[in-house]
Amino acid sequence: MGRRVFTLLLPSEDRVALECMVKCPTSAQRDVLRARIILLRSEGKKEDEVALTLSTSRPTVSLWVKRYRREGLAGLHDAPGRGCKPSLPEDKVARVITGATQSPPAGRSRWSVRSMAREAGLPKSTVHNLWRKNDIKPHLTRTFKLSNDPRFEEKFWDVIGLYLNPPEKALVLCCDEKSQCQALERTQPGLPLGIGHVKTRTHDYIRHGTVTLFAALSYLEGSVISRTEAKHTHVEWLRFLKQIHRETPTELEVHIIADNYATHKHPKVKQWIAKHPRFHMHFTPTGSSWMNLVERFFRDISEDCIREGSFESVGELVQSIHAYLDHRNANPKPYRWKAKGADILAKIHRARVKIQDTELCKAI
Repeated sequence: MGRRVFTLLLPSEDRVALECMVKCPTSAQRDVLRARIILLRSEGKKEDEVALTLSTSRPTVSLWVKRYRREGLAGLHDAPGRGCKPSLPEDKVARVITGATQSPPAGRSRWSVRSMAREAGLPKSTVHNLWRKNDIKPHLTRTFKLSNDPRFEEKFWDVIGLYLNPPEKALVLCCDEKSQCQALERTQPGLPLGIGHVKTRTHDYIRHGTVTLFAALSYLEGSVISRTEAKHTHVEWLRFLKQIHRETPTELEVHIIADNYATHKHPKVKQWIAKHPRFHMHFTPTGSSWMNLVERFFRDISEDCIREGSFESVGELVQSIHAYLDHRNANPKPYRWKAKGADILAKIHRARVKIQDTELCKAI
């Protein structure tokens, strides 16, 4: 009588973890092999069948099955201290890791792979591997701005509330002006994009002037009410508000999201708003223009229309902007705010705590 085959019982959470390990492209092959052994044995296959399927030996299958029965998923990992000992001195490894994050070289703002390799006396490939394994990226910088507005949370929820719960029978318009749109003419024609080579343009240009683009982005529809002006004072802003008044249904309330630019709060602007009670102003907190979704539209029009173009006059730039807006408004696509307000505030709080800790460390 042959030996009885015992089916390996596998909890559902362990099965999910093992299947993820098998599918993950960054999993080590030894871990994938061990995970497949456990999965196949849980299907009732014999150890000989598993060994044949995975091109391994029966003792190997038996070893990892026993380890799993005894220790669970933890038993599938090698114990610490096994394998080859590190060949790099610990002090050099610490220098490469801590030096990159704490002490930049004299006269420079950051380390490079080559400068750190010279400093530590290691090959640049070794430095690169140590930084990659520890997720250290000295060449990257992310910009940020924490608002110091004392009414930050009040203004924050006022604006976020319009995004997450737009009022009925009302328009929510994200408004701002994009000033200094430059009409730059390249001194020589560039080569178009083609197979095997990238598009080119000259580094120098002739500046023909600038124009200011006023835009009101409809949060619900994605369409844009626009106006181009030579300046961006309260006079032009008032003209833009009057244009919005003309081009929107008079029976609808209009909620305008704007930043704290002095032009938006000019006394004459306030007087006009008071005479038109269907207009409601909502100001983003100081230093928080990222909350105004029209900034996302300005990024798109800059990349798609303004920055890459070559214009012989301001009028040509204005025509290009209007053509872009006509094409976009023919098939508008709104930007949707999906981030939760509580999550954003928690992230801001963590950033403030880290900044305070950094300042305390510098003071000490």
